[in-house]
Amino acid sequence: SPRVPPDPAVPTAALSPFAVTRRIGHPYQNRTPPKRKKPRTSFSRVQICELEKRFHRQKYLASAERATLAKALKMTDAQVKTWFQNRRTKWRRQTAEEREAERQQANRLMLHLQQEAFQKSLAQPLPQDPLCMHNSSLYALQNLQPWAEDNKVTSVSGV
Repeated sequence: SPRVPPDPAVPTAALSPFAVTRRIGHPYQNRTPPKRKKPRTSFSRVQICELEKRFHRQKYLASAERATLAKALKMTDAQVKTWFQNRRTKWRRQTAEEREAERQQANRLMLHLQQEAFQKSLAQPLPQDPLCMHNSSLYALQNLQPWAEDNKVTSVSGV
């Protein structure tokens, strides 16, 4: 039987159920071989101590200052730069946590002072309202303090 050429309107993947579809990655992917991950650099206690002392005084270094410090500590410029970036991130997180703790402490203090003020206001007798003085129902209501335990009203008289 004569061979029929494939119809250009029908995609070939639809014709073959076993068609291998090639996964296309990022356009810049696969151009360079994957790099081996560099092992984590360990710094000596002396290096860390000097870096911390400098960071305490100065959060940012100019390139000349960074180069001088790197040379003094026998580190590369990139190592000092990265250490300072990471240390600033840690510092920001710590200061944010401290500010939040201070905010919560201030809120607790405010609540305590409000409760104290409320308790004091309950202990003080209410000023007499002139309108309530002449109306026995209002007078009884004004003196009724349901939150005060010692004011148990057994009967309302004069209604």
